[in-house]
Amino acid sequence: MKPSLPVLLSVNGGYVDTAGFLALQGLFTAHVTGNFVTAGAALVFGTSGVLAKLLALPVFCVVVALVRLGGYALSARDVGPIRVLLWVKLVLLFAGFALALHFGPFRDGDAWPALLTGLTLVSAMAVQNGVQRIHLPTVPPSTLMTGNTTQVVIDLVDLVRGLPDPAAGTARRRLAAMAASVASFAAGCAAAALMFAFTGMWCFALPPVVAFAAVLVRAEFPAPAAGSRT
Repeated sequence: MKPSLPVLLSVNGGYVDTAGFLALQGLFTAHVTGNFVTAGAALVFGTSGVLAKLLALPVFCVVVALVRLGGYALSARDVGPIRVLLWVKLVLLFAGFALALHFGPFRDGDAWPALLTGLTLVSAMAVQNGVQRIHLPTVPPSTLMTGNTTQVVIDLVDLVRGLPDPAAGTARRRLAAMAASVASFAAGCAAAALMFAFTGMWCFALPPVVAFAAVLVRAEFPAPAAGSRT
């Protein structure tokens, strides 16, 4: 059975974030606000990567803005934005893989090869986050697991306590979707750690493959609500 689009997005979210953290001196490529914490730690301990961590958030924001504008432009030309933007993410992930393979391993997180590689991966994850938030609003977040985990616990408590129909059915469906997202993200994290340990920079070869699978299964994903385009 083919994995669903939300599962593939969550796997890549966890994988790219973990691989980037391990290979690029603690850079979060998907959970970019976490870079403020690691930037502070880098300053205290005198390690590298402070510049990359500080640049990650503005680069992420710029790319999300471009995703929004690109979606408007594509829709105006009667072109479905999701598939096009998923292809853009795939290209960025492949570019990140090529850069990591060519320039890595990265001893200095603030050297230009590490900056270029890291911010390319940040851009890819910004595209994924932008697509999901704008064009797939009913899909659980694929990179921010705190909210998903919180909702899983709330739904579990409510279901054990007892909910009337149709609220119980809604909670079960949401619980299944959120739990799948958390489990897929965790699987991506574990896979990235193992791949990095055994293959080094070659670990970045897998995200473009997963991204390509996401493009292929897009056609089977349920159509969005009326008023939006795919």
